[in-house]
Amino acid sequence: MKIIQARAGRLWAVCYERLDMNIHPTAVIDPSAEIGPDVRIGPYTVINQGVVIGEGTEVMAHVFVDAHTRIGANCVIFPMASLGTAPQDLKYHGEKTEAVIGDNVLIREFVTVNRGTAYGGGRTGIGDGCMLMAYVHVAHDCQVGRNVVLVNNLAMAGHVIIEDEVYVGGMVGIHQMVRIGTHAFIGGFSRIIKDIPPYMIGQGGDDFQLHGPNSIGLRRKGFTRETISALKEAFRMIFRSPRSQHEVLEEVLAEFAEVPEVRNLVDFIKASKRGVYK
Repeated sequence: MKIIQARAGRLWAVCYERLDMNIHPTAVIDPSAEIGPDVRIGPYTVINQGVVIGEGTEVMAHVFVDAHTRIGANCVIFPMASLGTAPQDLKYHGEKTEAVIGDNVLIREFVTVNRGTAYGGGRTGIGDGCMLMAYVHVAHDCQVGRNVVLVNNLAMAGHVIIEDEVYVGGMVGIHQMVRIGTHAFIGGFSRIIKDIPPYMIGQGGDDFQLHGPNSIGLRRKGFTRETISALKEAFRMIFRSPRSQHEVLEEVLAEFAEVPEVRNLVDFIKASKRGVYK
């Protein structure tokens, strides 16, 4: 593919002599960007300096990908998404940070992803196989695991950690520094200001409550009946006992020492800094 460059303000307008028609002539691509094979870029999309896009990814019309953003292979990015833009954080002063998006990620219309800050480690990350529906906002320094589904109009503040295989419903607000454990399911219109333990399902605003293990979701993901039963009993012991949490957690570990998921649940609760919902 022959590249003809012409200076256009701060960016380079890059016009391509069509060989495969994968990149629309109105796209604006910085010459430092690394575009993999078979990448398709639609009309009026802007790819800024230092961007890396993996092979087979499709970036549709009117997408903005800002500096130092890395996008993996075989992703699909719908119109009006804005990826890797500067953090909405007063501590950010223009230092070089990044946003990293994994492979096979689906990003729908008007999604916004901010890059990291030096204070938060300099990196915002989205794992492989995620689906971000329309108008989702991923703030600076958030870390989203693999195969996570974030439903329309979800907004998360900075430094949120969402572990693998989590489902978060629409119109949810997540407070900064919150951690959501693996395989958790959060219903729509929820307000999250504490940590959500792994494998659990919950919903609510100011009255957010856990309802127990996400049994249906866990069965669909191949968890055994014995594991789900152990998680149900651990939930009952931890969250419905009048005794001290430390005492109960040790008792749960002793009773279910051979169940990795229960150990993970207990370790998550012990490590929580914001406290967990009950």
